[in-house]
Amino acid sequence: MKLIINSEDILVDDSVKTVKELLVHFQIEQKAAIVEVNRVILEKSKHAEVQLANGDVVEIVHFVGGG
Repeated sequence: MKLIINSEDILVDDSVKTVKELLVHFQIEQKAAIVEVNRVILEKSKHAEVQLANGDVVEIVHFVGGG
C-alpha cells in the first residue's frame, strides 16, 4: 500500500491496515505521538480502529528527548 507519510511517498506492507499497525511497523507505538490522517487528528484511543487506505496522507509527530 502506498501512503504519503510526512510528505514522503512510502510503500508499506499490505498487512498494515490500521494506524496502530503503522506505528508498530515503524517501531514508534510506545512513544508519545500525534497522528493525523487525511487532515484529521486522531485520539490515541482510535489508533487501533482507524483503517488506512492506499493514498492516505498521514502525518506523524513524535517526541524525541535530548538537548
